[in-house]
Amino acid sequence: MVKKYVLCISNTGYPVSLETRKIYEVIPDPDGERFGMLRIIDESGEDYLFEADRFVPIDVPEKAQAVFAVEAV
Repeated sequence: MVKKYVLCISNTGYPVSLETRKIYEVIPDPDGERFGMLRIIDESGEDYLFEADRFVPIDVPEKAQAVFAVEAV
């Protein structure tokens, strides 16, 4: 499965949960996406729905994909 990543461009209202200019992994959530939301693993390590317009999609270069695939300990 190909993972999707986004760059946070606005953390207004969520300064503890999201960091501007940080890359986040998107977890597929068709129900949330229908309402303009993305399921993101936030700073707490948990996944939550956030408004999609807080993020822009990015392509992770092939050489960097292995780094993103490693789970933080």
